[in-house]
Amino acid sequence: MERLSTLDAEFLHLEDGIGHLHIGAASVFAGPSPSFDDVAAMIAAKLHLIPRYRQRVRSVPLELGRPVWADDPHFRLTDHLRRVTLPPPGDDAALCRLVGRIMSRPLDRDRPLWENWLVEGLADGQWAFVFKLHHCMVDGIAGVELLSVVLDPEPTTTIGDPVPWEPRPEPSGAAKVLDAWGGLVSGLGSLTGRLPWAATHPRAVARAAAETAKGLARFAGELRATPPLSIEGSIGPHRSWAHSSADLHDVRTIRDGLGGTVNDVVLAAVSGGYRALLLSRGEDADHARVRSLVPVSMRRQDGHGRLDNRVSTLLYDLPVHVADGVERLALVREQMAELKASHMAEAGEVVTTLGDLAPPMVIGPMSRMIIRAVHRLPQRSVNTVTTNVPGPQVPLYCLGREMLEYRPFVPISHGVRVSTAILSYNGRLFFGVTGDAETAPDVGVLAQAASQEIGTLRAGAEAARTTGARSPRSGTA
Repeated sequence: MERLSTLDAEFLHLEDGIGHLHIGAASVFAGPSPSFDDVAAMIAAKLHLIPRYRQRVRSVPLELGRPVWADDPHFRLTDHLRRVTLPPPGDDAALCRLVGRIMSRPLDRDRPLWENWLVEGLADGQWAFVFKLHHCMVDGIAGVELLSVVLDPEPTTTIGDPVPWEPRPEPSGAAKVLDAWGGLVSGLGSLTGRLPWAATHPRAVARAAAETAKGLARFAGELRATPPLSIEGSIGPHRSWAHSSADLHDVRTIRDGLGGTVNDVVLAAVSGGYRALLLSRGEDADHARVRSLVPVSMRRQDGHGRLDNRVSTLLYDLPVHVADGVERLALVREQMAELKASHMAEAGEVVTTLGDLAPPMVIGPMSRMIIRAVHRLPQRSVNTVTTNVPGPQVPLYCLGREMLEYRPFVPISHGVRVSTAILSYNGRLFFGVTGDAETAPDVGVLAQAASQEIGTLRAGAEAARTTGARSPRSGTA
């Protein structure tokens, strides 16, 4: 029996009829579009590689355990595949509106939590896939890995035969409860089993405890309320979405010329995007504070191979008050290096691990209580989310058609009206910006400004190289 982790389950608990917690992407392919039947056959042939595609989330009676994954006895692939044709001219604005509408609808919890939309009628003979998966199933990196399974690394058109499958019976309620509490006992036993090592390595334990305490204190200190901005506040159920892209080679040129990491360059560009958005709304960007939750992957090369969420978070005030892009990047470099040294991400991982030992009947009701409270008094501790996910740097194919663009989607939540996802694919960097349709229909301003910031920083890097004023490197990622 596979239980959801505390973090996986939290994405279910925090979802309601307004805040939908699915992630996704709009992938654009070279034409001509394949037939719907061929797409269905291709995915059917790969379902054995993606068990979650045929599993649904099932609760444990009285929330005496975390939800579990169980085979869907009524699974039909056609329930998860959709087909739509854009009316002429099939331009980018029409695709953005369609993605916004698709992502405005919650996934059906009585079925496996995913959908694929085949979108035909794009300009230049192109077509698209819109992928939509619940966040309880995957984080950003696992989502990229999942797409790499669905698509092919070579332009092959061969469709294999489906592997026979019979759904396993769903465990009884009593079995779920026993398994959940057996897992809790096992987790406590595992924790207890570390005590002999802790007793013989007191300095290492003390150092780890001090680092965790430092990280928790830093996280708590960053939760102070920010001055009001239009990008925060209540949201509705409908979404706006926009995207842009930049050359990944330019990003690396900036990194090499001005220092920092690829992620530093991305955060500097996104900060410039938020500055442009605030200025376009007539707000005082020079004195604004935009605090972003920045997910940090905690995946390790441990052969785990599961689809789940293994992330922690940093809280970072994007330097939107800095007008000059090069100065902004220098500040991001300095602040992110200091933030990483604060052990905030490691502290978050410890909290998540301990959360797996907490009684589920406490976690679920508490999460729903928090959501109800946020409805009445929206939080102002986190203004946005900025997630950067590395994607495959080789082309992927669907039935012989090359994927040209990989435009990401990240959800928004109560109090957060705008979020940004960044994903690299085959030499390009793609920005996907989600907004609340009623209060943030203008997210295209942010998306376009972020990609333009890459050009500005590239010019700054080239100028620094010409004058020999190269900034010291703070990283090489």
